[in-house]
Amino acid sequence: MTAHDHDHGHGHGSASGGCSGHAPKTEDLAKAHSDDVTQCLVMPGTPVIKSDAEAAGLYRDYEGERYWFCCAACGPLFDAHPQQYANAV
Repeated sequence: MTAHDHDHGHGHGSASGGCSGHAPKTEDLAKAHSDDVTQCLVMPGTPVIKSDAEAAGLYRDYEGERYWFCCAACGPLFDAHPQQYANAV
């Protein structure tokens, strides 16, 4: 079972809070404008650079809002329960 084989967001992944190492590098976060950084809703606490996530297709639009993800495994988990994750904001 991998960290993404479930549908409830809770602390997992590496000690740094990353999604199996998918969190942006510290230097990339430091360079990113604060408006371009958010958290993955599926992996709370994992930072996401919005522009990088969009370029990689790691986002979903739901009920007029855009949600960005830290890795490809989070999109299908969001798709299965979008209201659960969207309401976590």
